Amino acid sequence: MNILVCLKQTFDTEERIVIENGKIKEDGVKFVINPYDEYAVEEAIRLRDDLGGQVTVITVGPERAEEALRTALAMGADEAILADDPALFGDEYTAAKVLAAIVKQREFDLIIAGNQAVDDGSGQVAVRLAEELGIPHVSTLTKLEVNGNQVVAHRDAEGDEEIVEASLPLLVTAQQGLNEPRYPSLIGIRKANKKPLTKVTLADLGLSLEDIEARTEITETFLPAPKTAGQILSGDLADQVKELVSALKTKDKVVG
Repeated sequence: MNILVCLKQTFDTEERIVIENGKIKEDGVKFVINPYDEYAVEEAIRLRDDLGGQVTVITVGPERAEEALRTALAMGADEAILADDPALFGDEYTAAKVLAAIVKQREFDLIIAGNQAVDDGSGQVAVRLAEELGIPHVSTLTKLEVNGNQVVAHRDAEGDEEIVEASLPLLVTAQQGLNEPRYPSLIGIRKANKKPLTKVTLADLGLSLEDIEARTEITETFLPAPKTAGQILSGDLADQVKELVSALKTKDKVVG
């Protein structure tokens, strides 16, 4: 079975976000595999070990993203692909187009991605990728069973569980609870440096800038306003309601 894993390198979730000149400062920041994508990598390795085949991890990002791919290789993935050409960077639309171009150059049975990235939380790229490839997708998986060409996917449905049957080829996204990602072993880390990692550019993928032009633009980046102390309303219930409504209209401006 040929399994592809789409992953993203993100800030460590414990890192402090600093805005400088309207941009997120990256100096000295620790980057990691997006936590949801760790579940995807782990599930792919387990399936490969049970069913045979190969696991290829793919990402679109700057040169530093190679570290995330090497971590996935150390976990047990077989090879990696890095699209580190700045011409390939953009929004979710761009990422899906680039990933689709990479995937179309390879044979695959199953694609696994994280449910969302912890930095932007859009949850769009994997779904867009499935649409680009013309294959079905099942999101927020908490359990995956593969039997030949048939797949039974258990997915988190806002606290409940749905069981979906599908056929390969298929794209699925991993939710917390799907598995417990392993830590790379020392042997795995040593082997990772010898495993193939291919870098691709705009020209390699046969794309043009017009093909992948971003559909959205970030106009401003800012931190949330500091939290302030809560307000205790006084008086009888009717007075409290009036005071609350007034505050929502004039101070917080959440009521018209």
